[in-house]
Amino acid sequence: MTKLQQGLVISHLGKGLAVESENKTILCQTRRQLEKIAVGDQVLFTPVGDNQGRIEKILPRRTILARPDRNGKIRPVAANIDKVFVVFAVEPPCDFLLIDQYLAICENKTIDAELIFNKIDLPRHVKIEEELLIYQSLSYPIHRVCAKTGEGIPELQQALNHHTSILTGQSGVGKSSLTNALIPDKQLKINSISETTKHGRHTTTAATLYHLPDGGNLIDSPGVAIFGLAELNEAQLAFGFREFQAFLGQCRFHNCRHIQDKGCAVREAAEKGAISTKRYQRFLKLLQKMPPPNQTK
Repeated sequence: MTKLQQGLVISHLGKGLAVESENKTILCQTRRQLEKIAVGDQVLFTPVGDNQGRIEKILPRRTILARPDRNGKIRPVAANIDKVFVVFAVEPPCDFLLIDQYLAICENKTIDAELIFNKIDLPRHVKIEEELLIYQSLSYPIHRVCAKTGEGIPELQQALNHHTSILTGQSGVGKSSLTNALIPDKQLKINSISETTKHGRHTTTAATLYHLPDGGNLIDSPGVAIFGLAELNEAQLAFGFREFQAFLGQCRFHNCRHIQDKGCAVREAAEKGAISTKRYQRFLKLLQKMPPPNQTK
């Protein structure tokens, strides 16, 4: 009987998966009954030929980030993530609602979240700096970098070392440029995956995991990696706003939605300036994007 081998999923390649095992890259198919596999998953596979295999089992995940697919079903984006780095910039205009959505999801999944202010060579914007003071007060680390000039990149590399991380953020903020700055031999690694799996050009549009020069992994997900709110209910969304947590047990009603409810400690805290009014208003906007309470998990 062929012995199962353990490997790390580093990319999707067409209908197959590139799995790294014992310093080799294996092109694997999956058993039909298995759930969707994500980049970052540790799996057990059976070798079935030269650099080929069949995935038999997904090992337990520490964490999982997911998004809704075209059919409304939840599909994993990346597994076993330690840190999510949310990238933003002056241009395109910063979407703080999206940033708060990412942070709320990370808070619920106990994944560390950090912010990357890219393109700091561009003229600063006072309103962005005001918002960043709020995040700093909530103990979210902020990295000020410029992928173009290299400013701040060594310090960002230190924060990435010895962790499995993913960059996320709206389109155009420079995630690809940052990835290229952090992984100088990225193209060589892409070519290596293609050659060792005999898959031709590596043209994946899904996430790909790269090993960082000084230890740790970085998952690059082309485009906007949207981690949907579909996995959260309203109570979890409120918990995801870090500054709300001290007030959540003080509302008059246990099922308080923190909108116009009587005796809402969160709303009162926002009105008194104990928590950020801007963040509270964005929480209300995210609530509107949530499915009705009877449809949440």
